[in-house]
Amino acid sequence: MSPQPRERTETPHPRATAALFGHAGAENVLLAAYRSGRVPHAFLIVGGKGIGKATLAYRTARFVLGHPDPAAAEVKAATSLAVDPEHPVARRIAAQAQGDLLVLERTFNDKGVLRQQIAVDDVRRTVSFFGSTAGEGGWRIAIVDAVDELNRSGANALLKVLEEPPQRTLLLLVSHSAARVPPTLRSRCRILTLRPLSADEVALALAAATGRAASDPEIAAAAAAADGSVERAAAFLDEDALALRQAALDELERLPAVDSNALHALGDALAGTDPQPLTAFVDTVNAINATPAFSEVDALVPYGKFDISAGVRRIDTFNPFANNAFTASSSQGSDDSEPTRFGRWPCSGPRNVGRGSSAAASVSAPVIPTPPPRARRRALDPHSP
Repeated sequence: MSPQPRERTETPHPRATAALFGHAGAENVLLAAYRSGRVPHAFLIVGGKGIGKATLAYRTARFVLGHPDPAAAEVKAATSLAVDPEHPVARRIAAQAQGDLLVLERTFNDKGVLRQQIAVDDVRRTVSFFGSTAGEGGWRIAIVDAVDELNRSGANALLKVLEEPPQRTLLLLVSHSAARVPPTLRSRCRILTLRPLSADEVALALAAATGRAASDPEIAAAAAAADGSVERAAAFLDEDALALRQAALDELERLPAVDSNALHALGDALAGTDPQPLTAFVDTVNAINATPAFSEVDALVPYGKFDISAGVRRIDTFNPFANNAFTASSSQGSDDSEPTRFGRWPCSGPRNVGRGSSAAASVSAPVIPTPPPRARRRALDPHSP
């Protein structure tokens, strides 16, 4: 019997999220810049997934459109960018009906499938949007969520606006990694780097998003396991995600000893088409890989440490359905292996699959590369040939 689909813990979209947790410093920078009357025309808001970057972008847009005069008394007296959810601007933004706000994000194609990148035609709308007459307040704002999902043509189209921004325009670019933003875009923005949230901040944000108490044991456990990401914490609330994480932790901590039955049970839990269990597993393995305890795996894999975190980062940038092989972005030597941070990792399949390749695309869940047969045997039995 195939695994049953898991229920998702739904959290509000950032455009409808009024509260912001853990980023008071960045919020104060934006507020001070707006008050000064010399606000930069573009901000690049950088940080890990699910920590509140888009929430901050929408919060800024609501404040500017709701208070279009930087010299107004209410702006000078403001202590944050908070806007009453019942404010007309806040309600229109939540309903996606604010004419002076343009949001660029991935959309669905004609077949109802979410695109892997932001459509170039959508990006080109920025030229006419910023060239048109602004509405009631005179400001025009664009949010790009996320700029990492622009292809080269989309980045070039956005660059035209960044090079010659009209008066009273503001671009808020969300990015999960500044290194993935083209230098031509990055150099024209003021960069705001957001840190991961603390476990307490994640618990507060998750409680506000789900309507539960921050002291709820399940909320607290999900927040503690989330690595500062509210998005990841919400995923851990989905049925047995926390139990799966604990099972993976137990097996990793047991190394080099192996419990075959437990491994089979873990494999069954990861089976199926639902990406959520695999995402939770990868997050757990990445966390363990960052600790000294994981170095015990060195003795089990004769090719050097299995650099899972680097593998996931690379796999996350191309479509695994086009090519399941774990390959590095470059290769040295003529043997059938690929370099990693810790040594060479044998693999089959075409080389040079990685960032910038024709297969480049974003996937909904990371994929763990499969070790070669000999490494798998040795990992399970150190005495295996």
